This record gives sequence, structure tokens and C-alpha cells, in this order.
Amino acid sequence: MSDKKITTDSGIEIKESYTAQDAVNVPAANAGQFPFTRGVQSSMYRGKLWTMRQYAGFSTAEESNKRYHYLLQQGVSGLSVAFDLPTQIGYDSDHELSEGEVGKVGVAIDSIEDMEKLFEGIPLEQVSTSMTINATGFILLAFYVALAKRQGADLNNISGTIQNDILKEYAARGTYIYPPHPSMRIITDIFEWCSKHVPKWNTISISGYHIREAGSTAVQEVAFTLSNGKAYVKAALEKGLDINVFGKRLSFFFNAHNNLFEEVAKFRAARTMWAHIMKELGATDEKAMMLRFHTQTGGSTLTAQQPLNNISRVTLQTLAAVLGGTQSLHTNGYDEALSLPTEEAARIALRTQQIVAFESGAADTVDPLAGSYYVETLTKEVEQRAWDMMAAIDAMGGSVAAIENGFVQDQIAQSAYEYQQQIEGGQKIIVGVNKFQTQNDDKIPGFKIDDSIRKNQCDKLNDLKARRDAEKVSACLQKLESVAQSTENIMPSVLDAVENYCTLGEIADVLRKVFGEYR
Repeated sequence: MSDKKITTDSGIEIKESYTAQDAVNVPAANAGQFPFTRGVQSSMYRGKLWTMRQYAGFSTAEESNKRYHYLLQQGVSGLSVAFDLPTQIGYDSDHELSEGEVGKVGVAIDSIEDMEKLFEGIPLEQVSTSMTINATGFILLAFYVALAKRQGADLNNISGTIQNDILKEYAARGTYIYPPHPSMRIITDIFEWCSKHVPKWNTISISGYHIREAGSTAVQEVAFTLSNGKAYVKAALEKGLDINVFGKRLSFFFNAHNNLFEEVAKFRAARTMWAHIMKELGATDEKAMMLRFHTQTGGSTLTAQQPLNNISRVTLQTLAAVLGGTQSLHTNGYDEALSLPTEEAARIALRTQQIVAFESGAADTVDPLAGSYYVETLTKEVEQRAWDMMAAIDAMGGSVAAIENGFVQDQIAQSAYEYQQQIEGGQKIIVGVNKFQTQNDDKIPGFKIDDSIRKNQCDKLNDLKARRDAEKVSACLQKLESVAQSTENIMPSVLDAVENYCTLGEIADVLRKVFGEYR
């Protein structure tokens, strides 16, 4: 027997072997039954495969539109939009702070006309669209709904998700605009408005992904994400919304890292915990207790050294997501530690999903790792540690208070520091980085974005402003300001503003004036 101590990335000690005595209290419920440890659908992928999304967006709306058509031809079953930094933080492309950032990490969207170009030739009734957008999520949703109306779509059939998870922005990512309390008001306004007007739309994607990217452990990813989810539910309940209605439209977004079994355990534990949380908060409809989630493979796990090794990493992470029961998946390109993914890298990433779906057998039966002494023990251990961490957050007054006092940020920073120390000390081996290096790494051609894009966007904005009805624009923005100062739902006035060609930056600025900015 070896006395070597091995732990998961969350510090859970792994025994040399596991027996039936370890895996006590294994949930007897099948998939599709409370608390959904084994999956949210009884037949899982035998009934329907997960949605294969490829996250894409860069440069102009026209360029991104070409990539979307390419991905749809290659077999993606849902689109996932990346927005550039100015769009994410509420600045038009012609704002001085946008210089150097337009179209760089995503697509630049300034107006309804950009949204039209982004989805040209793509009927919104026939595609599910996920939009990774938070502080300005309500504006992008309004652009999308306005476009659907222009296409003549039935809004009852429009499906997709806005990320709309502002709490993790304060804790881990940084693309916030307004302070926490008005931000939470915007989110609950979206919940209320969507339940009446776009009932198939997922109104929030509560995200652990960026928490993990910032350096958290798997256990922290679960605890902080579900704590944030609990805060959103409580805010919606305080607004008088029905948990059995809005609860069905909550979705989650998790990371998939390289430790295959811990990741599978994490997904199973998160489902179990959320079912209990929702039940305790008053949900009686089981569909409102189900944790449905999208997964993206781990961006921070990709290495610039020997980048082709990333294909193997992404394959492992894809398996973790599928064995863990994800509803939707994006796989990263092998070149993303160097640049935005090339078309070839995006295709290989999609093919990785398709090979796992159709060749590996992983999708043939429900929760194939259920009953594994190791996986069941690990699921319980992740769950218990996450409950303990959530209890500490509850004792502080919940997620908003824990973020405002810096607790969550400090925990993530400490985990990131310890992980980096393990890499530098050689206790944690990263192939090609601190072991098995080569003299000459594979030279991969990067994907470059031209700086002329900003001028292109500014020209389009100037042209739009010259053509639109200035009086209508002014009236729409004044109405929005008045609504923001009241308790009225802001979504109708935002939709009216975008339909009358108000820009993203103009709408965000009105609310900056009313709500202030978070520093």
C-alpha cells in the first residue's frame, strides 16, 4: 500500500481505493426524479443530445455572421455570442474608452442595425441563442426581441439565454456598470418581463465559469455560484414573482477542468444542492427545482506551450461535462491561449463534441458513472464542502454582503495563489509547461483583428444618428430615465428605445445618470 498523499484540485484527499463502505447514502432516485443527482431528464441523451454550441463573435456583426453560418453548416445546434468589451460595459464604439478594444474579444454591437447584420439569414425562431452579456444584458435582449419582431417571429417560440449574472462580475470578472442593488433590480425586471413576453427565454445563466477562471476550486465554484443563484431567487421573491414560474427559466453555466472525476462529481453535487435550495425557498413544481446548465471547457487550462496538446485537454473536459449531465456545451479551440480561435480550431473543437456524442458511447446510458464507489464518495464530499462554504456566506447575510465585504474575492485569490505555487513548485504537473517541455513549441498561426474596425463602427454610428428621428430618440431616453427613477419595470421602455434607434451607449448612460457607477 502506498502512503503517497494525493488530492483533487479542491484539496479533497483521494484514497488508494474505494469500496461499498465509502459510498454510503447513494441517492436511490433515478434521473428525472428529485433531487436530480443523476440528471434532469429521465432518458438524458438517449432522448436528446446536449445542445452543441460554439461561442463565437469578433470584429463586426458582418464578420461574425459569416462565422455563425459556417458553424451552422458544420452541425452546431445553437449559437453562442461573444461581445466585445465596450459592448459589455455599455460604451458605443465611438466612445473614447472604446479605443483599442472594438471587436477584439467579441463582436461590437452598438444598435439594432448591428443586431440585424449579426443574424442576417438566420431565423430566430429556428435557433437557440446564448448571449454572454451581463451589465448590458437587458439592452442586448431588447435588441434581440426587437429583431425577432422585425422578422415576424412568434415571441412565444424565441429561445435562448442571456448570462445576466452580475454578482459574479463583482467577484471575479469586472464587467459591471451599476452598483449591486440597482443591478439586482434590472435582473428581476427581466425575470418579470420575460415570463410574460418571451416565456421560453432563460432569463439568467448563473455562472460559475468565470469564478473558476479567476482561480477558484471546484468546490468554491459550486458554493459561490449556488449562493449567487439563491440571492437572485430571493430578490425575485421579494418582488412578488412566482418561484414556480421564474424558477423554470433559471439556468447555470459551469466550467469543465481536467480532473475528470472531480468535475463529474461537481456537476452531480450542484444538481442535488440546487434542488434542495429551491424546495426550501418554496418551489413546489419539480421543474423549478431542476438545475439545468451549460458547460464551457476550461479556458485557463489551455497552454500557449505545445498548443496542440489542448485538443486532448478539451476532449477530457468534454467527457467530464457529458458524463456529468450537461444540457449544452461549448468546446474551446486549441489555439485560444494565443488568439481568438481560427476557423480550423473552431471546427476541431466542434468535432470533439461530435466524436464524444456519436463514437465514444458516453451518451448511450444515463449517468454512466453512477454507482462508482469513487464518484459517489466524491460527489458527497464536494456537496458537503460546498454546503459548509454556503453556510459561511449565509452567516454574512448572503452573496451580496459576502461580495461587498470582499470574502468571495479573497477566497478565490487565495486558491489561485496556492494553485500557482503548486505549479511553480512542481507538485502540480502541467504537460509542456513545467514538465515535458520542448525546445520549439508548435508555431500556430494566430487569428488577428484589424484595428480599422473601430472606424468602420464609428462611420455606421454617425450614419445611423444622421438618419434617425432625433426627437423620438430624445423622448425615449427621457421616458427611460423617468421609469428608472420609479419602481416600474424598465424593459418596455428599453425595448421602445432600441426600436427607435437609441444606441447601447445612450441607454447605458441614462441609467448611469440614475443609478451611478460601481467603483
